[in-house]
Amino acid sequence: MSAKHRKDLLRQMLRIRRFEERCAELYSATKIRGFLHLYVGEEAVATGVISALRPDEPIVSTYREHGHALARGVPMDAVMAEMYGRSTGCSGGRGGSMHLFDADRHFYGGNAIVGGGLPLAVGLGLADAMRGSRRVTACFFGDGAVAEGEFHESVNLATLWQLPVLFACENNHYAMGTALARSHAQTDLALRAASYGLPAWPVDGMDVLAVEDSAQRAVEIIRAGGGPVFLELRTYRFRAHSMYDPDRYRDKAEVEQWRQRDPVELLVTRMRSDGELDDGDLEALDREVAEELVRAVEAAEAGPLEPVEDLTRFVYSERS
Repeated sequence: MSAKHRKDLLRQMLRIRRFEERCAELYSATKIRGFLHLYVGEEAVATGVISALRPDEPIVSTYREHGHALARGVPMDAVMAEMYGRSTGCSGGRGGSMHLFDADRHFYGGNAIVGGGLPLAVGLGLADAMRGSRRVTACFFGDGAVAEGEFHESVNLATLWQLPVLFACENNHYAMGTALARSHAQTDLALRAASYGLPAWPVDGMDVLAVEDSAQRAVEIIRAGGGPVFLELRTYRFRAHSMYDPDRYRDKAEVEQWRQRDPVELLVTRMRSDGELDDGDLEALDREVAEELVRAVEAAEAGPLEPVEDLTRFVYSERS
């Protein structure tokens, strides 16, 4: 792996981290309203998995999807405008934080329902299989979704029909405020998935290089006609479930222990030790990301709201 590629991965994680931190500030200032689920701590998952995909390969995500959208290439100003509810947002200001969507970039949500994206991913995979395409559909979901019926139905059908789907489980150890061990009798989620007969293995979700390597292995299997693959990406969110969440269910020492494995800092440390990054390089990256973020916020604040006369549009399809 080249130093340039590692730098690109670091840039992407920094873009996600700084975007999320700025969203938290804007939410506290009531510039962003509604629900807001931040991705701080999980940046290595979106960055590593999506870097292994082609731009035309579909992505289905969850309500914690800002990082996925940015990693896929949805412009930061379009994502921020959606946070503001502006018509210049990627979903026209109608979706907000939980419903980012960009069909041109094959980013199919943003789903507010836990596990709701799984059947959609199976449908996309089935369509590709019927067309003879081995394009990979990547479906992101949390550990909480593994307890939902949609998960078992989707993994079963994808394996039965040998569909080209990558099931990317972001196991951050908490389904909202419920610890994994309090809701799952079997906490080895890769083992549970493997019972359906598809390749499945756990991954260090705090190490972007390990994530990318596993994702590349997975997509190679899928593209070769090997059917679906399940990755259990063991990660951790440093912030609460959402901005509404008082976060009283986790021990502060546990959070601090996970912070010692910050995915951004892990890559920075590795690149420094390999002579691929110095203080000047890091400052330049931070400055580049900060400037992009300033432009995104300015564009969002200047963006128009949807005209009142358009509020009933799209209740029905406008296509003939």
